[in-house]
Amino acid sequence: MNSYGERLAAVTADRGRLCVGIDPHRAVIEAWGYEYGLEGLEAVAQGMVDALGDVVAVFKPQSAFFEAHGSAGIAILERTIAAARAAGALVIVDAKRGDIGSTMAAYADAYLSDGSPLAGDALTVSPYLGFGSLQPALDLAHRTGRGLYVLARTSNPEGGDVQSATRADGRSVVQGMVDAATAANEASGQGAVGLVIGATHTDTGCDLNHFNGSILAPGIGAQGGTIRALAGIFGAATDRVLPSASREVLLRGPSPEALRDAVSALQLT
Repeated sequence: MNSYGERLAAVTADRGRLCVGIDPHRAVIEAWGYEYGLEGLEAVAQGMVDALGDVVAVFKPQSAFFEAHGSAGIAILERTIAAARAAGALVIVDAKRGDIGSTMAAYADAYLSDGSPLAGDALTVSPYLGFGSLQPALDLAHRTGRGLYVLARTSNPEGGDVQSATRADGRSVVQGMVDAATAANEASGQGAVGLVIGATHTDTGCDLNHFNGSILAPGIGAQGGTIRALAGIFGAATDRVLPSASREVLLRGPSPEALRDAVSALQLT
């Protein structure tokens, strides 16, 4: 398997750089005309892949909305991941896992190991037990050619209480995450470690000029972020940004044509 960075470069060159979230929460399922439950969950998830799997570069299913339905919901997540990858899109599993030692290693096995039905192409991870706690995931991602997106400056306003705080070494917490991710990519040469930095901020609060990986930028649409604003937020790093939209697209369903029109309006090439 090629590295995650290589696969991402290839698919975005062909399909543009939009990432579409698959977040089948109650309001979306009901807006698609279903009662909240497993039938509606699968209809939304599969409907998104059926409508967009040949035009979207990256899907980002949010694990929590599937987990809420128990084991049957997780089985639908597994099928959604498989269907999206079969359609030629990459999959970032948005699970935001983070822990220490053997527990982090087990999360890595679940989402990054070959043969796991929950493994996509990349996984969102939380570094707030210390960046070093992610090492089992880093190691496995590098071995299997998958990627990680490290929460750095998230799209929610509350995140700034922690992420903008000043560390003992004088850097902000978010800058520490950027620098650690940059160092990990330099060491591996794979570019497997990306960052999550919300498209909702006028100022990221960090220097991205030397960052050498992908940047996942959630918050387009319902949270107030816009495609037009990305260049002003990310500057020279804009060409490494995957803008991510969820409800902005999802709520145009179930019409495949309306879903494709929503994607077309948001594409950043």
